[in-house]
Amino acid sequence: MNTSLQNNPLLDFSTLPRFGQIEVEHIIPAIEYLLAENRTKLAQLLEQNQGRYTWDNLLKPLQDMDDRLSRAWSPVSHLNSVKNSEPLRAAHEHCLPLLSEYHTELGQNSELYKAIKFIADSEEFNTLSAAQKKIIENSLRDFHLSGIDLDAAKQQRYKEIRQQLSKLRSSYENNVLDATNGWSRHITDPQLLVGLPDSALAMAKQTAEHEDKDGWVFNLQFPSYFAIMTHADNRALRQEFYTAYSTRASDQGPDAGRWDNTENMEKIVQLRQEMAHLLGFKNYAEYSLATKMAESTDEVIDFLQQLADRSRDNALQDIEQLRRFAAEHLEMEELQAWDLNYVAEKLKHHQYEISQELLKPYFPEHRVIEGLFAIVKRLYGIRIEPVAGVETWHPDVRFYEITDQNGTLRGQFYLDLYARPQKRGGAWMDECIVRHADQGVVQIPVAYLTCNLTPPIGDEAALFTHDEVTTLFHEFGHGLHHMLTQVDFAGVSGINGVPWDAVELPSQFMENWCWEKESLNLVACHYKTGEALPDELFEKMQAAKNFQSGMQMIRQLEFSLFDFNLHMNDQLNGQPQVQQTLDQVRDQISVFKPPAFNRFQHSFSHIFAGGYAAGYYSYKWAEVLSADAFSLFEENGIFDRATGEKFMHTILEKGGVEDPMTLFVRFRGRKPKIDALLRHSGITT
Repeated sequence: MNTSLQNNPLLDFSTLPRFGQIEVEHIIPAIEYLLAENRTKLAQLLEQNQGRYTWDNLLKPLQDMDDRLSRAWSPVSHLNSVKNSEPLRAAHEHCLPLLSEYHTELGQNSELYKAIKFIADSEEFNTLSAAQKKIIENSLRDFHLSGIDLDAAKQQRYKEIRQQLSKLRSSYENNVLDATNGWSRHITDPQLLVGLPDSALAMAKQTAEHEDKDGWVFNLQFPSYFAIMTHADNRALRQEFYTAYSTRASDQGPDAGRWDNTENMEKIVQLRQEMAHLLGFKNYAEYSLATKMAESTDEVIDFLQQLADRSRDNALQDIEQLRRFAAEHLEMEELQAWDLNYVAEKLKHHQYEISQELLKPYFPEHRVIEGLFAIVKRLYGIRIEPVAGVETWHPDVRFYEITDQNGTLRGQFYLDLYARPQKRGGAWMDECIVRHADQGVVQIPVAYLTCNLTPPIGDEAALFTHDEVTTLFHEFGHGLHHMLTQVDFAGVSGINGVPWDAVELPSQFMENWCWEKESLNLVACHYKTGEALPDELFEKMQAAKNFQSGMQMIRQLEFSLFDFNLHMNDQLNGQPQVQQTLDQVRDQISVFKPPAFNRFQHSFSHIFAGGYAAGYYSYKWAEVLSADAFSLFEENGIFDRATGEKFMHTILEKGGVEDPMTLFVRFRGRKPKIDALLRHSGITT
């Protein structure tokens, strides 16, 4: 390694990522060096060990090589999401095809395939641990999914497709980020903002001050956008914001054509279908299920359709209730898409005398974080403490470590809570470092926990809506799955190797503690008085919990069916039918049609840029598992330690070693039932 590489912080694996020292110019040299080094090492391993391959002389070195590359790329990918800039984006995009080419090479390396198959067929295989066996089985499966069985020409085409998809996904995500950051509204007339709560006005005023403007600045970051859509009395203003938000990165709206994802979407779908056909699948949905719990496309469609059939009557009642209330109380003869959140908030307050804004004073950030940590301590016996002096990418980011009841360090995580420019929207958990062990020395797993919650205003504490608290709990559930694993082999450690339609179980499971009085007593107190959440307010929360739940269920099923049908059906005349597929799904199950200019799909990053293609159904699939898993706590007590430790030992610690259904049955004592989900959602049939 030359001198310049020796000083490259991305190649220092002795510590946490050195975010204070990572510069854009470090990225390409580090990734190119590691890829070249890995190729050389792999060739040496295959040459040196011909005919006598073992776990120790082949698969262990391969796991170590993968880990080094992952640890170098992880901070780069993360920074591109949370601190985006043109130079960083350029370096990130330069590396994407290099990484795609490398991983495709591995998947199509016939000598490596034969070597791993040699181990699978050897006597040694029977002596390996369950985790090691699972890694080998997954590897052989993935070789077939990477085109090992194809002839040279088709393998080359597969490689080209993977590289093109990598670039297209990045382009799609960049367009969404740029479109979100590219539109805002500077307002100086306070009459336009009637109805908005003081907290939303203060946040917009703070944004304006940061931009050296008077008045208020609202933008398409979710806390700002949601405040307008939920509270602004001015209907024209809501329409303006709805139009800008629902047409991001599209051919419609105020920035029509500027960051248009139409072509990206069409190419992505087309290439996915071509790749699936190359590999012998009928469609991309079938290809996607090769690594998931669901056994067939029919099973997924039937599952989604069953939920839709059992939810649609409730959804029809919900929308009729909104229309009636809007006409009787708000003088709206015709309900529009930009009225839905506003009318729903008014109706909820009318029925239950409760709103997200009313609850915010009871969810100051420090109390929410302390309460979350207290809950998992009661459930699993783990302690979470802040760690000072760790380099981060922004002053707001904090770092924590998790120890168990024996004092053993189990995991560490970065917590990045607030929305800000140059940060991708949404909330997510991602891997920074993956657990594995070498000769008894454990590499501690590290997670990124990222949200886009309401930031603090001035010197006041950040106050969260209950929805935002639920989002934080969701991502923390993912983090626990990653950090509490006891699997010593990275390929099936934490969330690795877990079928995608089971990976949402721990996250959705954690949300349940946002709705129980006993746990809310740990999470909620008034930010000024310290008063606990009043019983009266909690009862109103519970009464309103399933408010409009039919509409919410149908909305998620619309997304799921759109995604799955898009990737299941061969496109007409070889051309993707993105809008047509969405329209067909809406005709089938929706109870409220958005306006024709709505381009929701142009910013549906989950399926076009993320890992949920032909897998968005996973949210509902795993929600059945999580609701039924929580029902055991409902029976035994929400803080029953024995039940908590059983969940930790049977689900959170097991990674991807065993089949998720086997693990679920071990925890619950039976297969999951849909009843708990419908009950939790207030769906009556």
